[in-house]
Amino acid sequence: QVQLVESGGGLVQPGGSLRLSCAASGSIVSINDMGWYRQAPEKGRELVSLINNGGSTHYAASVKGRFAISRDNVKNTVSLQMNSLKPDDTAVYYCYAQIKTSLWRGAGDWWGQGTQVTVSS
Repeated sequence: QVQLVESGGGLVQPGGSLRLSCAASGSIVSINDMGWYRQAPEKGRELVSLINNGGSTHYAASVKGRFAISRDNVKNTVSLQMNSLKPDDTAVYYCYAQIKTSLWRGAGDWWGQGTQVTVSS
């Protein structure tokens, strides 16, 4: 089995910064995409940012220029540096990873438990 453990959420004032981190552990053969989704109250889960195992990144238009994603392929970790935070960024942030756990099966989608980010004065 695989576990994704997140850290780094919290309360921050508008314009502030937070850094989210996520570590994958368990029976991991390889990891393709890693990234972050978020879900605000009464809204659906939306993609924030993805990074593949080659380092190519993708950002939602709403966070481009403010957030930066990075990963460590040796430690199986992914981080999200969030700058210039806005109240609209308030949501539960979920770590995501596409992980191959067997040589004989394709990769599956794995999720963290979520970490709350609140941007408020």
